[in-house]
Amino acid sequence: MAHSVTLIPGDGIGPEVSEATRRVLDATGVEIEWVVEEAGASTLEREGTTLPERVLEQIRRSRVAIKGPITTPVGSGFRSVNVELRQALDLFASVRPSRSLAGLPTRHPDVDLVVIRENTEDLYQGIEFAKGSPEALELRAELLRLSGRELREDSGFTVKPISVTGAQRIVRFALGFVGAHGRRKVTLGHKANIMRFSDGLFLSIGQIEAEGHHEVWFEYMEIDHLSMRLVREPSTFDVLLLPNLYGDIISDLCAGLVGGLGLAAGANLGWEYAVFEPVHGSAPDIAGKGIANPIAMILSAAMLLRHLNEHPGAAAVERAVDQTLQRGEARTPDLGGTSSTDDVAAAIARAVAG
Repeated sequence: MAHSVTLIPGDGIGPEVSEATRRVLDATGVEIEWVVEEAGASTLEREGTTLPERVLEQIRRSRVAIKGPITTPVGSGFRSVNVELRQALDLFASVRPSRSLAGLPTRHPDVDLVVIRENTEDLYQGIEFAKGSPEALELRAELLRLSGRELREDSGFTVKPISVTGAQRIVRFALGFVGAHGRRKVTLGHKANIMRFSDGLFLSIGQIEAEGHHEVWFEYMEIDHLSMRLVREPSTFDVLLLPNLYGDIISDLCAGLVGGLGLAAGANLGWEYAVFEPVHGSAPDIAGKGIANPIAMILSAAMLLRHLNEHPGAAAVERAVDQTLQRGEARTPDLGGTSSTDDVAAAIARAVAG
């Protein structure tokens, strides 16, 4: 029986890496019924929105989607499609693995860690008030009343909510992930010494939920110290559990440890729906040139296959990526090669097929 998967090609290099990914997945022999939906700049021009409701409805029907990178128009007043998707579908867990890949020279050849990021709260919830707006002035006055602190009149505001509910479910998700994927250690990152009632709550929920899970080594680390440790000894980490903003930043740092964003896969998961995507952006400066690195989206597709319980296909894709990079037969310019997007996709597809 074929799996129904929604494909959102995206903007910029999105259509190119999406097509490369389909080519590789077709080589696995896994039966997929693709339903293509457009979102982003193209739908903004035609439909006046970057995320039409029909796209969300289709993902709810298929329950699984993979998307290319999507541009958020600067100064348009539109929110990030990625953030909207996560909140509309309650995709509360971002999972971003970082693994050293054979054949790529890096300072750390033995990295194998996963960033699990709370995906719907924190500063990315989008509660903001522009400098000088009536709302910002009213909030400033209310904060003076509540805290006794007078903030500058020319301040802008972004609110950082972290709830017990949100923290509890991401910690439970991380503990379940560790058990399901043969991991052993979770490092919870925080800045509770400064933000006692947001990061402090995240930390305390982590401590409570970790009780009774003696099979998991659960440690806690301030985010600045964690960052320093990561760049010096990343192989000592296993699973990093982080609030939204820290998770976004640290996952990019981890991608840099293993070769860059062109290799960084990602998944956005909830209890009902799953959307897989490369971590990198839409790179409009190289769109249409045929030189975009498709590996991040191909590895995201391997995560999708594993989510669908197509474990042999997922393993075949990951093994094929490793073999292609190790042989050096096809590499895009960002990895020091001269191959095209299609060349890389063809090489990986051949390796998948055996």
